[in-house]
Amino acid sequence: MSNRRDGLARRLRRMMRPAWLGTVRRTRPLSDCWGADRGTPLDRYYIERFLAEHGADIRGRVLEVKDSGYAERFGTAVETCDVLDIDGHNPQATVIADLGAADAVPSDSYDCFILTQVLQLIFDTRSAIAHAHRILKPGGVLLATFPGISHIDTGEWGGTWCWSFTLHSATRLFGEVFPPYATTLQTHGNVLAATAFLQGLAVEDLRAPELDRHDPHYQVIITARAVKPSITAADAQQ
Repeated sequence: MSNRRDGLARRLRRMMRPAWLGTVRRTRPLSDCWGADRGTPLDRYYIERFLAEHGADIRGRVLEVKDSGYAERFGTAVETCDVLDIDGHNPQATVIADLGAADAVPSDSYDCFILTQVLQLIFDTRSAIAHAHRILKPGGVLLATFPGISHIDTGEWGGTWCWSFTLHSATRLFGEVFPPYATTLQTHGNVLAATAFLQGLAVEDLRAPELDRHDPHYQVIITARAVKPSITAADAQQ
């Protein structure tokens, strides 16, 4: 009898709140290239807002991956910008290295490291974060973004896509290198943004209030601002 009542209650909820899926009632996305063929990829809304909010950190000697586009766009007092890439054929690259094994990159070199949507492509994420910390100057800032809810790239990065993250996993990973007081991690997104992103909708398909609504249970993008302390714990004890 209780099972019948439960079934009727669930049916009533469906009738009162029907699921009108419309154009997203499909087994293939509207776009399989992040919505770039429709407009601005949805994850870039959160990534670029994060970088704009921390433009004052993008100063001095800067390191960015693949190209210097964000340093040029959001930087406030950039003196020089090096470009890191594992691909030696990239004409914009000035530093050729795998961030997961970047021993050849000198320590204490950069005031800011812009690391957007890269960590998911590196199997040894711990090593990558450790190298990012090492190559920053004391007081230098790492501005990193990485995916939570996402489809796997169908293009050049699909073969090296290793991870998606949560706030909990990111907190533990960054906490192994950067002190908690110097690290700020945030999640961005909600169920609508997550659904739209998976379907390949673009920023222009949604309204700003819909994108701005924050629900920590739907982590589309995770951002990290981490500062390398000017004084290490060992120095402080001396």
